[in-house]
Amino acid sequence: MSQEVKAKLSNLGVSAQKVRLVVNLVRGKSVADALNILKFTNKASAEPLYKLIASAAANAEENFGLDRNDLIVSTIYCDEAATRKWRYFGARGRFKPILRRSSHVTVVLTERA
Repeated sequence: MSQEVKAKLSNLGVSAQKVRLVVNLVRGKSVADALNILKFTNKASAEPLYKLIASAAANAEENFGLDRNDLIVSTIYCDEAATRKWRYFGARGRFKPILRRSSHVTVVLTERA
């Protein structure tokens, strides 16, 4: 049975809908390919995802003795986190709501079979 290495990023300040666009690019890729894709992706969530996958790969090497070249991104998903409700004031005594959304990202790396 292949070893699984999990890493989690909580309360990323980007909405889950926007993060999923980037998450779908790297699902099923090798770690080296995923990091290359994220390095050149022009989205706000690409840098935190790069750090998350790099951290998971480093944990796999240090804690479990796995080879970085044999790792693939087997599972990666994004869930909604807490939404901060904010407002700004409009004309005639009204106020306009702003929803500041955030997300949780989980990545699971496994060895290539």
